[in-house]
Amino acid sequence: MDLINIAKETFHIEADALYKMAERLDQNFLDAIELIMHTKGKLIITGVGKSGLVGAKMAATFASTGTSSFFLHPTEALHGDLGMIGKEDTVLAISSSGESEELTKILPHIKRFEIPLIGFTGNKNSSLAHYADVFLDISVEKEACPLNIAPTTSTTLTMALGDALAVALMKERGFKKEDFASFHPGGSLGKKLFIKIKDLMRTESLPIIDTKTTLRDAIVKMSEGKLGTVLIVDESNKLTALLSDGDLRRALMKKGFSLDQLAIDYACKNPKSHHNTELLASEALEIIENDRIQLLPLTDDSGKILGVLHIHDLINAGIKK
Repeated sequence: MDLINIAKETFHIEADALYKMAERLDQNFLDAIELIMHTKGKLIITGVGKSGLVGAKMAATFASTGTSSFFLHPTEALHGDLGMIGKEDTVLAISSSGESEELTKILPHIKRFEIPLIGFTGNKNSSLAHYADVFLDISVEKEACPLNIAPTTSTTLTMALGDALAVALMKERGFKKEDFASFHPGGSLGKKLFIKIKDLMRTESLPIIDTKTTLRDAIVKMSEGKLGTVLIVDESNKLTALLSDGDLRRALMKKGFSLDQLAIDYACKNPKSHHNTELLASEALEIIENDRIQLLPLTDDSGKILGVLHIHDLINAGIKK
């Protein structure tokens, strides 16, 4: 059998186990949901070896989707960290055999404090299944490993079951994308939903000139401002025009061009601007891209300049539509 076929067989074995798991979900799954929903403290995940690695991922998924959770290694629990589990917490323990030595040693202590226990195990007659208030069967017919030894199918199924719990809890809690973003303020979704124009706009050393400024002086101001643009204001300091480096290049092509001419003669009159600095940066990016501009001036209700937002500021901040 060639390697491609071996890889395909791995996918088929694991996918088949997932389908069978979906078919055998029962009241125990709903009981686990109810137990977690009524947990006033945290959902603590524990497990050894590959189960522990899967458990750490599950804890991270729960924590980011509205269920306060963390991973606790059974060995650390035996050496003092058992005190991290409170009476208002719920424990979710993972062990394929249900007899992992480090794990089974802490189970009596968990039950002694009457802490609810959810057991993920493939052995319904195991110690873990016996101690668990809710038992979820993670047994598989075979591992994808050709020796049927290395945890492969079983870890995939366990992780998927954890995802199923997390997704069901999200639905039960009415968890929205805004909630998800609040747990991921540095992620792309967090940036899209929380960063506003006022957080990124430039307000200092803006390249502003008046209507009587020559092209010569406008070019100096444009170079100093490093925005490729100068903002032109009238006698009342209201934005009236915008001269970009593109406008300047087009001016160079016209007959009679002179650096002593007024910059406003070649500027864009009544340029696109915005008044609401509370607007989301992602929405500002949409305005900039739709209008094919690089700089969006921000003004107050009277038209006076508050700041500017450059497309490069949005890109550097990782803002996406």
